[in-house]
Amino acid sequence: MMTRVLCILALAATLGGCGRAGIFKSDEPVFDGQRFRTVVKSERKNRQVFTVTVHQVSKSVEGARAAADYKATQHCIQFFGTSEIDWTLAPNADAQTLRVVDDTLTFSGSCHDPAA
Repeated sequence: MMTRVLCILALAATLGGCGRAGIFKSDEPVFDGQRFRTVVKSERKNRQVFTVTVHQVSKSVEGARAAADYKATQHCIQFFGTSEIDWTLAPNADAQTLRVVDDTLTFSGSCHDPAA
């Protein structure tokens, strides 16, 4: 009986670590059927101006665009409480203006500051 309890506890502990290891990522959004590694960068002193980079664009350009827009919107809501973005280079730009470098797309913009 004690062996069975120990086995169940060991199994639970192992599966509990799977989320941290990246095996079960059900909470990450999917765009065009794919997950993208997306990073928003901004200076600590000026969170309003940012760049958003999407990796593995070859999975789906449309999905990568949507992932960039989603991540940028999250950033602006977190720091400014608004989803309004003034894009310098927008995810919805014409396909001819997008530059894929090393399977990566980079967009830039600034969060609309409602206090300004």
